[in-house]
Amino acid sequence: MALLLTTSAPLRADPLPAGFVRLADIDPTIRQDIRYAGRENFLHRKVDGYYTPVCILTAHAAKALSSVQRAIAAKGMTLVVFDCYRPARAVADMGKWTRKGGRPDPQWYPTVERGDLIAKGYIGEFSSHSRGSTVDLAIAKAGNKSAVHPTCGAPNGGTLDFGTGFDCFDPKSETASALIGAEATANRKTLLTAMRAAGFRNYAREWWHFTQAKEPFPKQRFDFPVTAN
Repeated sequence: MALLLTTSAPLRADPLPAGFVRLADIDPTIRQDIRYAGRENFLHRKVDGYYTPVCILTAHAAKALSSVQRAIAAKGMTLVVFDCYRPARAVADMGKWTRKGGRPDPQWYPTVERGDLIAKGYIGEFSSHSRGSTVDLAIAKAGNKSAVHPTCGAPNGGTLDFGTGFDCFDPKSETASALIGAEATANRKTLLTAMRAAGFRNYAREWWHFTQAKEPFPKQRFDFPVTAN
């Protein structure tokens, strides 16, 4: 009798669509901490479509990000990416989870009901991440990987103080928020300046969220899974 084997991930990774690369192939010095491939995110589980914790971007965005890395590496710092390309199925998974409703979560959305996250603009029905030129990231001192636990959002894995963690769904996460300290404000400005110099624009409600101003697929959303080589 034949033995049926099952797996939750593809046995091999299919080639990426034309124009996409894995960030490590362009710049392996950029630290990757892909939260949706594990449990340390606001869903408390792996998100649909993330088979491995790797960053995939359009080649154009990856090269631009590498230029940012080179600029800040000269100051003894490194970029830390939390999310890059996001499959459309992952966006749908987040939306379905949100619509189930629930009480505020003190770590991720302390003042908002779960069912209101879409209406309040914290989670989108569609995401620029699915176009491949959007990245969520922070800055850390090179070599520092000790966990930092902010009062809201993801543990930051040794990043500088940005006032909140990644994916804190709260007004404090607005890039120009006046609700954070001077050091966090300065660090947000450093990140914003470095990313703008490489052609990225910030989403004002999330200090960590940047999209290429001249992205190669401005009207197309992709749904291939996040896999390793």
